[in-house]
Amino acid sequence: MKKTTLITIVFLSIMMGTSCMKDAPANNSTHQQQTQSEAKEEATFVTLLPTTSFNSYSTYWNNFYPWGIDHNGSARMRTQNMSTSGGVLTMTAYPGTVSDKPSIHYFSGTCYAKQQVTVSASWPKWRVSGEFQCPSVKGTWPAFWLNGANQWPPESDIMEFKGSTTNWTNTYKNQNGQWSSIGTVISNPANWHTYTAYLTRIGTTNNVSIEYWIDGTNVSTQTGQNFVNEPLNLIIDLQMEGSSGTPGPSGNTVMRARNVTIQRSATL
Repeated sequence: MKKTTLITIVFLSIMMGTSCMKDAPANNSTHQQQTQSEAKEEATFVTLLPTTSFNSYSTYWNNFYPWGIDHNGSARMRTQNMSTSGGVLTMTAYPGTVSDKPSIHYFSGTCYAKQQVTVSASWPKWRVSGEFQCPSVKGTWPAFWLNGANQWPPESDIMEFKGSTTNWTNTYKNQNGQWSSIGTVISNPANWHTYTAYLTRIGTTNNVSIEYWIDGTNVSTQTGQNFVNEPLNLIIDLQMEGSSGTPGPSGNTVMRARNVTIQRSATL
């Protein structure tokens, strides 16, 4: 009786050990497949504007707005108000006037990427991202945004501060032919924060879903109407006054940008 029991225990121990040895490679294989799948998912994005673009500024960026040196604030844009160093773009605004336009109260800087964003059937998903240090006092209007290259609308504002610590993510036009706007209060905008937008074609329509992310958190998802096949310019600017209020600061105002990138994917 004892001998039979001992044989049985030994037999069961061998079987259990064999079973464990067989399970280990299978679990490891599954883990490898998951890792490979995740890596493949990451690899579907093709980088068109590298995060190092400010190290070769003239290769990737144009000075001013696509339409000129002024916009709907009170700042005249100039190259001498912009500089790059160590992969960081710095824009500095300060009071100034020009004889040809009395509404100009500041000199500042702006630029737009030579690479455009165009959601299409071939490239239905895009990622636009950057890190910024922004002013947030009355009269300061920093922004990181997409604007129709051939016509307006469309427009997508990924980062926009208008004289406060509230960051606005906006889309024009939405499904109702109007603005979609969501405000998110940012703790100390003058520190580095990451602002990202994912533009994804909705089915076979001309509309896109735009996910707005701040520091890794999805703060809003909006619909952009008739965005598909419309080339968009990516603009960075430190505008002043206008929608951010008046009067603006009496001294220097600084905005910084780094790790700005444009990526696209042929798969959703």
